[in-house]
Amino acid sequence: MTLETVDTLVVGAGQAGVAMSEHLGKLGVPHLVLERERIAERWRTGRWDSLVANGPAWHDRFPGLEFDDLDPDAFASKDRVADYFEAYAKQIDAPIRTGVDVKKVVRNAGRPGFTVETSRGVIEAQRIVVATGPFQRPIIPPIAPKQTANLVQIHSADYRNPQQLPQGAVLVVGAGSSGVQIAEELMRAGKRVYLSVGPHDRPPRAYRNRDFCWWLGVLGLWDMETAVPGREHVTIAVSGARGGHTVDFRRLAHEGMTLVGLTKAFNDGVATFEADLATHLANGDANYLSLLDAADAYVTRNGLDLPEEPEARASMPDPQCVTQPILELDLREAGVTSIVWATGYANEYSWLQVDAFDEKGKPKHQRGVSSEPGVYFVGLPWLSRRGSSFIWGVWHDAKHVAGHIATQSQYLDYRDATQRDQVKPDQHTERAEAGTEINNAIGVV
Repeated sequence: MTLETVDTLVVGAGQAGVAMSEHLGKLGVPHLVLERERIAERWRTGRWDSLVANGPAWHDRFPGLEFDDLDPDAFASKDRVADYFEAYAKQIDAPIRTGVDVKKVVRNAGRPGFTVETSRGVIEAQRIVVATGPFQRPIIPPIAPKQTANLVQIHSADYRNPQQLPQGAVLVVGAGSSGVQIAEELMRAGKRVYLSVGPHDRPPRAYRNRDFCWWLGVLGLWDMETAVPGREHVTIAVSGARGGHTVDFRRLAHEGMTLVGLTKAFNDGVATFEADLATHLANGDANYLSLLDAADAYVTRNGLDLPEEPEARASMPDPQCVTQPILELDLREAGVTSIVWATGYANEYSWLQVDAFDEKGKPKHQRGVSSEPGVYFVGLPWLSRRGSSFIWGVWHDAKHVAGHIATQSQYLDYRDATQRDQVKPDQHTERAEAGTEINNAIGVV
């Protein structure tokens, strides 16, 4: 086993790791980024085939590079997004080492830093940045029925295309962006689809010639620092598929999809659902209309010349599955041969054996600066604001974390008078130049 030393070790080379490398590089902080597979691997192999970004190309990117081969209002495919991050890493000359799995991180005893065990040897690092993102361990809830030969069950992380599933109807559990896009794709492929709908936000894809990403920006909603209590985990039903469109559950139902409420249990091949479908749709409608109201008020307040769009407020009538909700579904009688669980992910930090987590295993941090000195997190939802887990939000969060690291490095580089007398003249110059570079980069006068 080889031994290597580095100032700052970044774990993960997705969008968070690439952003961290850019900011650390600008601040002159020596660092290394480790990635177990390829750069932006989750975009390539952890998504379904037809996935596109949920935001337009002008928005879902870093400031230093555009999608020059796309219309700014287009939605980049998953492979194009992965290519983008590879190109960005090359542009900034990021020190990324792929094919290296981090096995274990422990704090050193009686001396600074951490010992990191990897599949390629041991690394000693002064600081650790966890940039592994929020999509680590797919969650299938314990209510799931037992796997049988007649019922295929997969998580949305493993779904690729309709041809992957057996003939027959499909139950999709979860109606956030992933669940609703997968359900619609399956329906358009000719499958009978049941979609289990829970609490969700449902913004318009676009309104008055502006994408919802633009509206959330000018209205200050991306920069909300705390979630509304009780709505921290409410999903967003939005889609960039087929050029982008507003998710309308009633339209999907009128086109042939069967909506059901929150999935409650499975007993002897019978699925039961809560009688809450109408409530979830009404709350989603209220969220939708509230954004239209805020947008209209913003236009009036600022005297903007944006066309009115009264048809955006039109609503289709409730379909039968809403007025007469299905509370029980015999899967065999309904011809359901597969279930797609679009039920989210859990974090996986068993490799990070430090005191940086609460009793539920969630990271303890303030804007990515962990309660464990020397440990940092980037890329998590609500790290500093609502937009933290989105591409552009990750970039800004990484800038803050890198600034904290650079400032701490400068403090640790301080030498008192007796120590300075022991430093050679050329070392004085090197330290002065390094300190000036960091001060300029982080705005210290």
